[in-house]
Amino acid sequence: MEVILLENIEKLGNRGQLVKVADGYGRNYLLPKKLAVAATPQNRKWIEQQHVRFLKLEAKEKGEAEELAQLLQGVSVTLTRKAGEKGALFGSVTALDISEKLAAQGYKIDRRKIHLDQPLKVLGEYDVAVKVHREVTATVKVKVEGEIDPNAPPAAAAPPADTKGAAPAEAKAEAKDEPKTES
Repeated sequence: MEVILLENIEKLGNRGQLVKVADGYGRNYLLPKKLAVAATPQNRKWIEQQHVRFLKLEAKEKGEAEELAQLLQGVSVTLTRKAGEKGALFGSVTALDISEKLAAQGYKIDRRKIHLDQPLKVLGEYDVAVKVHREVTATVKVKVEGEIDPNAPPAAAAPPADTKGAAPAEAKAEAKDEPKTES
């Protein structure tokens, strides 16, 4: 099925472009959501007339995206997660977490525009790419910090060992491991 795209669709095409798609994808997704129209002769003429309008709209979107990218360059996000002794997180930081923190700062960024190769699983600072437009990408600093558990004992103070039962049990274990030699 041939359709004419009314919106830019990643990995498919740009606004005003004639593309060939599977019949089900066209009928059940693109046409009902008004992302495309059927490629009839009448629609092809209409798209040719709308070409200048599409170019102006594209330029406007790109300009707005560049402004947003300039604003995002100075933004940093701090996320706090529980972590182990070596800095490995119990869980991970995903694009959704970063999107929510950006929304709290007033930047509405869809999680699908935040590009993480893999979720962040180690404490530290990261530069995360945010694709605000197909031609414009911004970088956001993401700092992942360890959460301090107020109920946990300090790391330097070890709990006292039970000296009554531990010493004889250790002596018995050592006695079993050592071969007896008679002199």
